[in-house]
Amino acid sequence: MIEAELKARVRAPEAVMAQLDKRATARVEVYRDTYYDSPDGSLEKADRELRIRAVHGTDSTRTVLTFKGAAVDEASRSKPEHETVLADADEAHAILCGLGHVPVIAFEKRCRNYEFRARGRQLLATLVRVPEIDGTFLEVEALVDEADVDAALEDIRATLTDLGVDTRDLTTETYTGAVAAQRDRTPNRSAG
Repeated sequence: MIEAELKARVRAPEAVMAQLDKRATARVEVYRDTYYDSPDGSLEKADRELRIRAVHGTDSTRTVLTFKGAAVDEASRSKPEHETVLADADEAHAILCGLGHVPVIAFEKRCRNYEFRARGRQLLATLVRVPEIDGTFLEVEALVDEADVDAALEDIRATLTDLGVDTRDLTTETYTGAVAAQRDRTPNRSAG
């Protein structure tokens, strides 16, 4: 399946949250993501991602292994996605390292997830704050067959407009890239 997704910077988070609260009940979660790559960076060079995510909710924690293939739509960066829930996060990290992968970046995302139907599609909308990055983001996604990506993206774009998000605020900037850039700009306080 393809994760057809659009992401936007949100200028009025409270207004967007109010619109989302009318459509569904929020599921508040904290994601702790660790991204892996080969020592030579071959996954990133091929536009692929390998991630272990610990999802901490109000009542439970689950761990998910995700592999994303190269983008099938350059404008949105929508990608094939494969996920599975893991029984033991520590063992999963050990397996990836044992296979020669190395952790390249880890960070936290604070999320409000909303699942609802719009334009005949099941959508997941997530309001995201990453403590290391300024601003609030909204991701809206649908899992679709590759042949349905363009139509799904049109429906997602219209849903963003319905939520009060200006499509001029769409971004393909990745959290991993933004966090890495922020860390590069922040001096190491423990040095010297």
